[in-house]
Formats: sequence, C-alpha cells, structure tokens
Amino acid sequence: MASATFPQTALRRINATTAALLIRAAHPRQAFFITLALTLAAALSGRPGREVALVAATVLVGQLILGWQNDLVDAAADQRHQRIKPIVDGLDRSTLSFAISCAVLLLIPLAVSNGLMAGACFGVSILVGVLGNLRNGLVRMGPLSWVPWAISFGLYPAFLSYGGWGGQATGEAPSLTLTALSALLGIGVHVFTALWGLVADDADHWRYLPLWLARRTGATTVLLGSIVYLGIIGTAIAVVAQQSGLGA
Repeated sequence: MASATFPQTALRRINATTAALLIRAAHPRQAFFITLALTLAAALSGRPGREVALVAATVLVGQLILGWQNDLVDAAADQRHQRIKPIVDGLDRSTLSFAISCAVLLLIPLAVSNGLMAGACFGVSILVGVLGNLRNGLVRMGPLSWVPWAISFGLYPAFLSYGGWGGQATGEAPSLTLTALSALLGIGVHVFTALWGLVADDADHWRYLPLWLARRTGATTVLLGSIVYLGIIGTAIAVVAQQSGLGA
C-alpha cells in the first residue's frame, strides 16, 4: 500500500511547488497552442530559424503575462467559487505579481528584437489583452467581451509580417484579409475558452458573448459550433496565407 501511494504523494508535492503552480496559472494549454500556431506561421512563411525561435519566445512570454494576470484578477472569484486554480491551491498573490513583473521586463527586449513596428504591434496586442482581462461591466463581463480578443488576434499578422531580426527590421504591411480572419479567429477562441466557466459566470451575472450564446442555444451547441467555426476560420487563414503570404 505504501509503495502504491508514494508516486501519488510525490506528484502532489510537485504540483504544490511554486514552479508547478505558476505553470498552471499561466493557462498552459492556451499559451502552448497560440505560441505553436504563431511559431508555425513564422516557420512556414520562410523565416530563418533564429527568427522563428524569437517569435516563439516572444509569444510565449506574452501568453504567460496574460495567463498570470487573468488568474490574479480572478483570484477573489476563483476562491468564492472554489475553482481548481493555483491561487486557491496556495499560490501567493505577491509571487504571481512578481512573476508578471519579470515577464514584462523580459518581453520588452524580446518584442523590440522582432523590429520596432512588429514589437509595437505585439505589445499593443498584449496590452489590449491585459485590459480585456479586467473585470468590467461592458467589456469582459458584458456585450463587448469579444472586442479585446478580436483586436489582439487581429494584430498577430502585423507582428509576423513586420517582424525580422533586430530592432531595425521593417518587414511589410500585413494582409488585410489575414488581419480580418485573425480577428474572427480571436472571437472564436474567446467563445471556446469561456465555455468551462459559464456556470460560475452566470452566477456572477455576467452578460458576455459566450454566455449570451449559451443561454439561447445551449452550451453543447455553442461548444460544437465554436469547434466548427474555429476549423473553418483556421482553414481560411491557412489558404490565404499559402496563396498570398503574410503581407499585403
């Protein structure tokens, strides 16, 4: 019996470490898939290996900031609803705040290393995401919840298209079609990622887009619809990018 429970005890201890809690607080699945998607886009556009690695590092750090800040903003609600979240499980808020500060200091040189214009576009996308994480009535909790997601994702083609190696990289203007499709993709990601928190959000009287859709069609329908929607938009992005590249 002791030997059977030892791996479970060791796993619980690992999961309780600050490093493990920080990884969980970063929304790792979302961070991984967004980083992977933009890294693949950079690679498929023919960027050199060092530029692809720079894109990956920049996007990953940006996603860490968004995930950590989201959990920090939601700490009180997570505790009230007893969600399985790192802050509920013992991660100190000051530790999370310090991690965000370090990530911001790291993101600035990373973003600029992609080129001033590319770095500015990515910085704005993260700033919009940070503002969108704030618990306010009109945007995150209300009918305009989709706006920050559309803006943030809509800036990703500009980040890739203008990007290069070093602060002097200029690139070219992004494709308007890809920009619009990326914005639509962001709305779909917003709906999909919100589905697992609908019950708690409904109890807190949120009025945002995913909840509005679920109330009218049912959560299962919204889940299936968002998957189909993401598949269609993702395919359209791949086709347009293959035909015309990232630039206009």
